[in-house]
Amino acid sequence: METLTVRRVIAAPITDVFDWCATSTNYTRSPYILKARLARPGAGAPYGVGAVRLHTWTIGYFRERITAYDAPHGFDYTVERSVPASRHEFGRMSFTEVDGGTEVVWTTRFEVRAPFGAALTRLAKPLIAHAFANILATADRALTARPATAGRGRAR
Repeated sequence: METLTVRRVIAAPITDVFDWCATSTNYTRSPYILKARLARPGAGAPYGVGAVRLHTWTIGYFRERITAYDAPHGFDYTVERSVPASRHEFGRMSFTEVDGGTEVVWTTRFEVRAPFGAALTRLAKPLIAHAFANILATADRALTARPATAGRGRAR
C-alpha cells in the first residue's frame, strides 16, 4: 500500500473551495479527467454520504462512494471498483481556513492489484499525485479568476 498526499492553498473562501472539490464533475476541467458523473446522489447533499461518483481518468476508471461528508471541512471516499484493479483503503479531502484562503489536503491510500502490484503502485503514485495537483490547480484557477473589466487595455 502507498499513501499519497497533495496539498494546496487556494485563495478563496472555504465553502467555495469545498463545493468545487466535492462536485467532482468539475474535475473534467483538468486534462487528466475525461469523464465524471454523479451516478447516485448522497444523503442530504448531492455529493453527500452514499453518493456514487464515476470517473474516467487518462490512467483508468474509478467508481467511488462517499463515506463521510462534513461540509465545508472534508469528505471521505472509497474506490469500490477500478480499472486497472486496485485496493483502496481510503481517500480524503480536508479543507482548513488559513491566511490567504483555504488549504486543501487530498490523501489516498491504494495499491494496484496485479502481478508486480507493488512496483506498479510505485509507478502509479507520481502519476496520481500529478493528476491530483492538476485538479487542485484547476480549482484554484476557477475560483480565483478575475472577471474582465470592460474597456481594460483600450486607449481612450
